[in-house]
Amino acid sequence: MSVGVVALVVPAEMGLRSWDLYEVSIAATVFGVPQPDLADPWYDLRICGVGSPAADAPGLSLRTPYGLEGLEGAETVIVPSVPDACVEDGVPVPEDLVSALRNAYDNGARVVSLCTGAFALAAAGLLDGRRATAHWMHTAQLAERHPEVLVDDSVLYVDDGDVLTSAGMTAGLDLCLHLVRRDLGAHVANQLARRLVVPAHRPGGQAQFVDLSVPATDEQGLAPVLDWARAHLDRPLTIDELARRAAVSPRTFYRLLRRATGTTPLQWLLNQRLARAQTLLESTALSMEKVAALSGLGTANNLRHHFLKQIGVSPGDYRRAFPRPFSADTGA
Repeated sequence: MSVGVVALVVPAEMGLRSWDLYEVSIAATVFGVPQPDLADPWYDLRICGVGSPAADAPGLSLRTPYGLEGLEGAETVIVPSVPDACVEDGVPVPEDLVSALRNAYDNGARVVSLCTGAFALAAAGLLDGRRATAHWMHTAQLAERHPEVLVDDSVLYVDDGDVLTSAGMTAGLDLCLHLVRRDLGAHVANQLARRLVVPAHRPGGQAQFVDLSVPATDEQGLAPVLDWARAHLDRPLTIDELARRAAVSPRTFYRLLRRATGTTPLQWLLNQRLARAQTLLESTALSMEKVAALSGLGTANNLRHHFLKQIGVSPGDYRRAFPRPFSADTGA
């Protein structure tokens, strides 16, 4: 799809708590700061307010250049949060916002929530029968208030095609980078993540809960091993080998990686291999067999199997979505 206009919805009339600014800032930074050396044109960000700030509204208020009319014609609409009263006290989501979200979706917009923004999407009926998530502290209220929504409190984000939801805080950043990856490819998303000094890609299925009982030194101690693994994805890698490099037993390595990343070593390796394959498909004309070999996925058939299962499209369709001038031997 064309990246086009991103409408970022701020519920100004009911005030913003200081922590709500985090999700607003995430989306504004990812979609509102041009990156002409990565992709030109970049997204066109519209910050859209819901109503006018009330004099006695709690928290902070923002002046926005657009009202809800800014959602018209947007390719993507993002609701980063709703006021606490809509979550904790059952105050209805403003009806004009609900109506605007329904209209935007009916007109073909991709609709996204970060954290408690899921309550607005649910109120608009956009999550009915869909799997969705929010910050784990609020998923119980979401499930109770909207039993027709398949609430999953164990994941960072859920991509259901034209409707996407995420947990709170940094999971919102993961989802925003996932959108960039969908729209502009792995290379652009990885470079943007590097500029933001965050991990390039955390799959949506990774757990919200990370066991912090593991000492920070253990987590940091895995970094050289994981960096080495990323640099050698074209070779067979086993848990035993990685554990030896980390100077721990395989069982300890499994436990440390699970606690540090929320996923298993085998799934972590598969995620890295697929990310490498995506970059090669975007930036080179290498054959599918060569892409599979360089990413450690073995054969073209295996590459296709994992692409279809994890990404939802074939490698060939993925490559055609990102036409670029490249040479056949680039990345070899």
